[in-house]
Amino acid sequence: MDLSFSDADRAFQAEVRQFLAEAYPADLKAKMERGEELRKEDYIRWQQIVNAKGWAAPAWPTEYGGPGWTATQRYIYSEELAAASTPPILPFGINMVAPVIYTFGNAEQKKRFLPRILDATDWWCQGYSEPGSGSDLASLRTKAERQGDHYIVNGSKTWTTLAQHADWIFCLVRTDGTGKQQEGISFLLIDMKTPGIRVRPIITMDGGHEVNEVFLDDVKVPVENLIGKEGQGWTYAKFLLGHERSGIAAVGRSKRAIARLKSIAEAETIDGAPLITDPAFSRRISEVEVDLIALEFTELRTLASESAGKGPGPESSILKIKGTEIQQAITELLVEAVGSYAAPFVRDVPDGQRWNEYPIGPAYAANVAPSYFNMRKTSIYGGSNEIQKNIIAKMVLGL
Repeated sequence: MDLSFSDADRAFQAEVRQFLAEAYPADLKAKMERGEELRKEDYIRWQQIVNAKGWAAPAWPTEYGGPGWTATQRYIYSEELAAASTPPILPFGINMVAPVIYTFGNAEQKKRFLPRILDATDWWCQGYSEPGSGSDLASLRTKAERQGDHYIVNGSKTWTTLAQHADWIFCLVRTDGTGKQQEGISFLLIDMKTPGIRVRPIITMDGGHEVNEVFLDDVKVPVENLIGKEGQGWTYAKFLLGHERSGIAAVGRSKRAIARLKSIAEAETIDGAPLITDPAFSRRISEVEVDLIALEFTELRTLASESAGKGPGPESSILKIKGTEIQQAITELLVEAVGSYAAPFVRDVPDGQRWNEYPIGPAYAANVAPSYFNMRKTSIYGGSNEIQKNIIAKMVLGL
């Protein structure tokens, strides 16, 4: 794998930087740099800006709207977005359900759903985990019974990220209760406006409303919304999870987080000297940086394999494990760096005042605590890290 940039790659990098300099709205950039919580309209606005350039789906095949980039170009693009601190393109549509649709869906489904995913007309959420069926996903109990040209769906999903905003949910449902658990699962696309769907918020320990419970009571879903064949949903689910786990690595954003950590460590002092000069603290930063460099090379190898026509394999589990461990390590170091200023986290502030400007300590400490709490989830979603180690043991080590 050649990791050097060609003249064409450097020209592409310059093009991306110019685009970001001209197209990235100043108010949105300021919101990101202040660490403010993004609203639905912020995510949609940014995706539509990027989509207008034709860059919303770097990994999609060109026939469905992808730009046809090389692995190196995709890497450069990801790095530049992270360096510019742009809002993320939410993965549920672009990176998760869309590859399932264009790989396993029929022509009508591709025509119906893919353009609306690209331009953010439809907001998607994921219906995988259930109460009692998280890491053991094959034990899911949400049931879909076929009645004529519809399925009647009953059950519940949990930890459903941003379901309060979603137009559609892609769901794993049980269509057959006999035989092996995995063989009775199907993959359904469900309109969130369908009668019988109820969303209940789960408020997390950082005070945010990001995840939800979704209840489905006699929800009527057209059979035409079934992806592929009935009973083959487990195959499609594993395919989707490979794409999700690869994206969780977030190398570029971890690089930016380390740069922020160093900046804070230069501002904070210990015994009158900048914290960054403390050998023990500096060593821990260096250890995370070394891990991140190794992760970056693993990601590049994965991108190269995908460009050669190979889908994400067991290496996606490696990316997921190490990427989330690095993200958590950085937030832990940030909490240590700001010290007691991380404790008085305040989300509800007086009217007219931004929560991260509430006068408790320096401004850079304002979102350290919520970020730390929020990152506890990363080693669990997308398949817990313990499950990923089992996958590696089986598929790589042959155990």
